[in-house]
Amino acid sequence: MTAAPHADRVAWSIRDQLGHVYVHGDFAVPAGAQTTTLSCTSTASGYFAISASLTHDGAALPSAGTRPQGIATFGILPDLSGVIPAVTYKHQDQHRFGLQGFNGWTAMLTKLGVSRVIDDRQLSVTEPKGPNTWTSSRAQLSASFKSGAIMRLVRLDGIPAWASPTGAFQDDAYAPKDLDYYRQYMARVGAETEAIRQAYFPTQRNNYYQVTWEPNWKDSSANFVALYKAVYTGLHSTDPNAVVMGTTSPDPGECSWCTSGFLRRHASLGLGNYIDGVATHAYYGPHPSSSEPPEQYDTDRDPAKAAKALDRQMRALRAQMQAIKPNMPLWSTELSIGYDPGAAYGPNYPSDNQLYAQAAVATRAHLIVLGEGAQVTYFFFGADFPKEIGFGTFFDIVDAQGSYTPKAVSPKPEAMAFAAMTRIIDGTQTLGRLNGLPQTAYGYAFQQLGGGAVITALWTHNNANWPTPAGSYSPTSSMTYSLKVDNAGTNGTVTVLDMMGNPYTVGYVNGTVKLTLTESPIYVVSKNASVMSAQVTAPVGYAGQ
Repeated sequence: MTAAPHADRVAWSIRDQLGHVYVHGDFAVPAGAQTTTLSCTSTASGYFAISASLTHDGAALPSAGTRPQGIATFGILPDLSGVIPAVTYKHQDQHRFGLQGFNGWTAMLTKLGVSRVIDDRQLSVTEPKGPNTWTSSRAQLSASFKSGAIMRLVRLDGIPAWASPTGAFQDDAYAPKDLDYYRQYMARVGAETEAIRQAYFPTQRNNYYQVTWEPNWKDSSANFVALYKAVYTGLHSTDPNAVVMGTTSPDPGECSWCTSGFLRRHASLGLGNYIDGVATHAYYGPHPSSSEPPEQYDTDRDPAKAAKALDRQMRALRAQMQAIKPNMPLWSTELSIGYDPGAAYGPNYPSDNQLYAQAAVATRAHLIVLGEGAQVTYFFFGADFPKEIGFGTFFDIVDAQGSYTPKAVSPKPEAMAFAAMTRIIDGTQTLGRLNGLPQTAYGYAFQQLGGGAVITALWTHNNANWPTPAGSYSPTSSMTYSLKVDNAGTNGTVTVLDMMGNPYTVGYVNGTVKLTLTESPIYVVSKNASVMSAQVTAPVGYAGQ
């Protein structure tokens, strides 16, 4: 719709996350309000931004919420039905992707390829005023869960004032003052959860619970374990399929407040007796952003700094888990990549380059999480919100500072990269990280359930080029890498998918395909699983989906 002050022409174009213009044109408009419809077709999938401006007047598309001026955005989902074979899921909980922030948005979650969200059963939510005031009601269950399409991770942290030893609400700092009542409450939650599973998720093997959430623990270590014991015994008394997980600290690695560190500190007190799996948030620094990618410290000569790299943190966590209780499941229930530090929502921010960089870094981070042995990873957050600038996967196109409950959204490149990743990686087992990679190359191999296709995710990251000396994030800096995909002496072709799921064919010779790697991940689809398994290191304790 235009509202030109006088007769004018509209110049328009459609470009992708790399700035490539796919199509452009112009058309005449009269003065006043005018609606013009254009018809475009495309074989490409991914993120697209429409730009439009009046040729003579200069007016352009205004900003909308957290989306900057000059663009409107949309996405085209990849159709990979002819590229990647369909997977048969024996159990619904073999799916690998969750999301925080779009509870109840069933259609959006499905389009993104997301099959899990978080459902609140904190005592502070269900019984904020006093004990024995919550009665489970199936009528209150979200329509997303009743559809059977979106599974639940049951959140348990949060102590109301009446149950808190401090006399005030607290979240993950102290054990409740009456642990026996807490155990009884958890038994009610377990009974409800199993009833919901039987009614709506009959092929889901287990029910999953997250006990604490980024604990800022001030109570004793003994009481931390006592809290887990109360939750564990309560849930297992009524839910034979319970998987009780913690400690869900912000970073996965080995430090005083990291998940691995929490596990190690409490292992001697018996914490391993009261968990069935581990949940973590997979942050790797104070503000994961385009300027702080997960691989930033991998090449650092200081071992303490190198340990901060996300892949190394995940390995440390897996090793600590194995020492406590072998082969436990591992979930990352939150990981987001924000805009660069100091950013603010506004009509001229973010730039195209910032949006591209966010998508590339976020996609790599979640691939590292899965490749290093997490069964499940959760995207964060649905749309932009005020607290952490740019952490949304979508623009909020109503509220200029974003909202936790958006009314309308518009995709960023990150959203469409996630939609491609779910279609490519969901339905796989992790084989492991590739061995013998060059210093700036990264790669993880996966195989479809049932012994299907092999999918290898690869990219390069070089701190010298991120950002470039000019301060931008280069989409073109690259390296060549030869990947073995078949037996020696064989020739053939593989399908390669770009970050947005667009396929192309590459030939291989003598079992090896030559690839160009950039900061945007690619996915190589091949068939010879034995060849790929011989060149990867499987994550410690990863027992499949």
